[in-house]
Amino acid sequence: MAGLSGAAIAFDLDGTLVDTAHDLIGTLNWLLAEEGHPPLPLAEARPFIGRGARWMIERGFQAANAPLPPAAVQPLFERFIDRYTGHIADESRPFPGCVAALEALKAQGAKLAVCTNKLTGLSNALLDALNMSRLFEAVIGSDATPAIKPDPRHLETAIAAAGGAMDRAIMVGDAATDAGAARAAGARLILVSFGYTEVPARDLAPDILIDHFDQLPDACVRLLGAGA
Repeated sequence: MAGLSGAAIAFDLDGTLVDTAHDLIGTLNWLLAEEGHPPLPLAEARPFIGRGARWMIERGFQAANAPLPPAAVQPLFERFIDRYTGHIADESRPFPGCVAALEALKAQGAKLAVCTNKLTGLSNALLDALNMSRLFEAVIGSDATPAIKPDPRHLETAIAAAGGAMDRAIMVGDAATDAGAARAAGARLILVSFGYTEVPARDLAPDILIDHFDQLPDACVRLLGAGA
């Protein structure tokens, strides 16, 4: 089956491919505790994921009623990364059906990329730990692109790195950063309903909203298959 031959599909990582909330928020709460602040509930902090660790740290400390001066962010970021690197896949797992859906897309001829505001090294380490690196032609993190999502250049860089073209591209994500990048780049947009977002995915007007990865291959064919 090659219904997606020539298609290139870029995926957000945290909250789209992999449920990383426990490890990310666990590291954030470790950092808060180190600074003398109480932990944040997972449900409250979950939407802070998606714009990179610096953003999550800033939002986390703000939520803990301890807003950070700009000069304090970088040292905290470095401590966060050191800690998180050692706990990157303690509890993180691909969402149900994710791996099977990616394998199905590849079997239909699609080229796959990761387009994430996570650092590239951390992204590769996570994918390696979960035996998922084999599924992607390219992994483009926040340090491997001229500008991060929602800037369209991030998505464009990821699609090009996978060997694809924007006229046969889909962005699969969970949040406003993914929607913004796709719309600005002129790509089709699929959002998952189970990710990390401050704005409900449905309200971001995706071309297709899916509730489970079992729905993804058919959604991609509907958008790009058979010369669409």
